[in-house]
Amino acid sequence: MRVLDVAAVSAWSAACVHSLSVLRPSIDGINVYPVADADTGSNLLFTMTAARDALAAAEPEDTAGALSAFAKGAVAAAKGNSGVIMSQVVRGIAETAAGRELDGPGLAAALECADRAATGAVSRPVAGTILTVLHTVAAAVRDATGSLEEVAATAASVAAEALEETPKQLPVLAVAGVVDAGARGLVAVLDALSGVISGGVTEPEHPLEAHHHHTIEAPTAWEVMYLLDGVDEKSLPALRKTLSGLGDSVTVAGDGAGGFAVHVHCADIGAALEAGIALGRPRKVRVEPLLTPTPVEVGAGIDRSVVAVVHGGPLAELLRAEGVAVLSVPQGVSPTVEEMLGLINEAAGHHVTVLPGGRRLTAAADAAAGHAMAADRDVVVIPCVSPVQVLAALAVHDPDRRTNDDVVAMAEAAAATRRGELRIAQEESLTWVGRAQAGDVVGLVDGEVVLIEPAPASETNLVAAAVSVLNRMLALGGELVTVLTGVDAPVRLPGELADQLRLEHPEIELTSYAGGQSDAVLLMGVE
Repeated sequence: MRVLDVAAVSAWSAACVHSLSVLRPSIDGINVYPVADADTGSNLLFTMTAARDALAAAEPEDTAGALSAFAKGAVAAAKGNSGVIMSQVVRGIAETAAGRELDGPGLAAALECADRAATGAVSRPVAGTILTVLHTVAAAVRDATGSLEEVAATAASVAAEALEETPKQLPVLAVAGVVDAGARGLVAVLDALSGVISGGVTEPEHPLEAHHHHTIEAPTAWEVMYLLDGVDEKSLPALRKTLSGLGDSVTVAGDGAGGFAVHVHCADIGAALEAGIALGRPRKVRVEPLLTPTPVEVGAGIDRSVVAVVHGGPLAELLRAEGVAVLSVPQGVSPTVEEMLGLINEAAGHHVTVLPGGRRLTAAADAAAGHAMAADRDVVVIPCVSPVQVLAALAVHDPDRRTNDDVVAMAEAAAATRRGELRIAQEESLTWVGRAQAGDVVGLVDGEVVLIEPAPASETNLVAAAVSVLNRMLALGGELVTVLTGVDAPVRLPGELADQLRLEHPEIELTSYAGGQSDAVLLMGVE
C-alpha cells in the first residue's frame, strides 16, 4: 500500500511551483483584484515558491515534518487572499499527516481537513471561488477507500470539473468570461499532486486564456497583509469582525504553531494594522495598491444588477427566485461592511441598485455604497423601510429600460407603497391609541400604532386586526395588497385573510408570501 512520503512531498512542492509558473500569466490576467506588481508573479506562485524553499531548508525526516514545514512556509509568505487560502489547504493536509499515514483514505481525510481549515480562515466565504472548488473536492472523496493514486486522481478530476462551474456561481466571473484565479491555481496544485503520486506528467492541464485588465488607475484601496504573533485564539473572531468593518476579502489563517497570517482589502491601512497591534505583534507587513478592474461596458454583457439585503430566509429565497442576488441577515442584526461590499462587488455590471428591506439595512447599504472598496461601481440605494417596499420596487423593475429611468420607477414604487404591520406586544407600553399589554395584537400603519386588539393573539383576532389595518390603508385608495407572513403567523392566516378581504373588498388583488420575519406576525403593503 503506497503512502505519501517525504520524497513525494518534496516533489509535489517543486511541481506546484513549476505548474503555477507556467500558469502565472493566465492567473494574473483573471485576478478580480489585480495588484500593481502583478506582472512579477502571481500571489499563488509567490506563496508556494516560499513554501517550497522553507521545506527544502527544513530537511525533515518524516512526512508529517515535511508537510508541517511546507505549511509554515506557505503561511509565513502567503500573498493575497488566494495565497492565504492555499496556505490553509497545505496546513489542513499537514495536520492530518501528524496523526496518520497518508494512504488513500488518509489523503481523503486530509482534503476534508484542508477544506475546514481554509473555510475557517475566511471571514465571508464566497461561492464560485477557490473555497467552492475545495469543498466540492472534499465532498467527492469523503469516506474514500481507494488507493492513494485513485484518491489523488479523483481530487484533481473533480477540481477541474468544479472549476468550470465557477462562472455560474459568481456573476462577476460570468460577465468577464473567466474562472476564479485562486480556484484555477488549486486545480494546478491538485494536478501536480496527482502527477507526482502516479509518476505521470505534472504539467498543468486545462490551459486557460487570460482576460487582462488594461486600465491603470490611481489606487483608492489597499491590500494589507501581515503576520501576527502572540495573539490569543479566542480574540480571532473579534479581529475578523474589526477587519470586516474596514473592507473585504478578510482572512486570518493560522500556521498550526501559534502564528497567523492576516489579509484584508481596505482603504485604511493604519486601522488594519492597529487591529493587529491591539491583539498581538504584527510583523512582515506588506501593503500593495489594489487596481480596480475595467468596468463592464454597456452592450458587452450584463451592465447592471439589482441586489437586495433583507431579514428572513423565506423572503430571501423568494427574491432569489426572481433572479435577484440577496444578502440575508438575522432579524435585528445589521450586515457588516464586508458583507455589503461582497453583495455589491460580486454583482454583475458597473451599475448596482440596492434594495434594503428596513431602516437599519438602508443605513448599512448607504455606508457600503460610499466605501472606497466600491468606488469602481455606480451604486444607488433605494431607501425602503419595509420588505413590502422592496417587492413593490421589484415589481416595476425593467432591465430593458434605461438605467436612470428604471431606478426612478423603482424608487417611486417603493415610496408610494403604504405599509402596515401586525406585532405581538412583548411588554406593557403606552401608545397614541391607548395602553398595550404584553400579548396584545398591535396594528401599525406607516410606523404609527392605529389599533390594539386584546390578547390572546388567536387566528380570529389576527384576521380581524389585519382587516382593520388594511381598511385604514385602503381608505386612501389602492389596488394591490401584498402580505408577508412571519415565523409566528398561523398557517391558515393568509387564507382566512384572503376570504375576509374578498367579502369586504372584492376589487382588491391580494398576494401572500412567507416572509420569515420574526419581529412581525404580518407585514402588509398597499399599492
